[in-house]
Amino acid sequence: MNFHKYHALGNDYIILDPAEVPAVPAAEQIRAICRRNFGIGSDGILYGPLKTDLADFALRIFNPDGSEAEKSGNGLRIFARYLWDRKKVARRPFRISTPGGIVTARLARDGSSVTVEMGKVCFNSAEIPVAGPPREVINETIEIDGRNITFCAATIGNPHCVVLSDDISEAQARRFGPVIERDSRFPNRTNVQFMKVMDRANIRIEIWERGAGYTLASGSSSCAAAAVARRLALCDSNIAVHMPGGQIEIVVSDDFSIRMTGPVTKVADGAISDEIFG
Repeated sequence: MNFHKYHALGNDYIILDPAEVPAVPAAEQIRAICRRNFGIGSDGILYGPLKTDLADFALRIFNPDGSEAEKSGNGLRIFARYLWDRKKVARRPFRISTPGGIVTARLARDGSSVTVEMGKVCFNSAEIPVAGPPREVINETIEIDGRNITFCAATIGNPHCVVLSDDISEAQARRFGPVIERDSRFPNRTNVQFMKVMDRANIRIEIWERGAGYTLASGSSSCAAAAVARRLALCDSNIAVHMPGGQIEIVVSDDFSIRMTGPVTKVADGAISDEIFG
């Protein structure tokens, strides 16, 4: 089984190309491939390019627990870079279809940076989804370990819960992230971002990713957090999102359409031994 590995600010993905791997691996195989120390190790698997009538390419995205994700900002940038490396695209913008919607991508001259028009962020509970009556999920509270935590929820094709805090840390994300991810008010589970607003053009986030756990960087999390910061009038339209793995540039339009720009690094091409599935 051939594979191609890239990372976007430390958020690493394995690409399995249908031309080389004709069928999507079973969930237990995905878990084995993504296991660090025992497999190749990654934050997920990208399966594509697939044919579609909706866009130039289609992509499926799998979490390391074997579940399927609707969308991934870093995954889309990595997939775009892979298409570039395989000479399937040039500098002209191209469209990618995901279960979370269609995006438009374009690459910098040398392919090292990718810009993706990610679509619109929505705060409506029915769209995210969040249980309860239809509403914008803004500045609500969730009680964890006797503490009331304020959050906003959003979707950009996949669900997010943004927690505002003056003091964010990896420990905080690891402690509260898995509890919030599986809270009953989020029927499809949720990605979680712990956000500190630094000034009107900069935010910091720590990330707990649905189906993956603590993550060094996330494109869709950056989009959701930046949109929440603008929705609360804490930031302007151009926002630099700082994460442990590095920085992504986000532009939030007046209608909450998102443009994301960030780097991608190629790691390796190789072959996966069937022995790891034993």
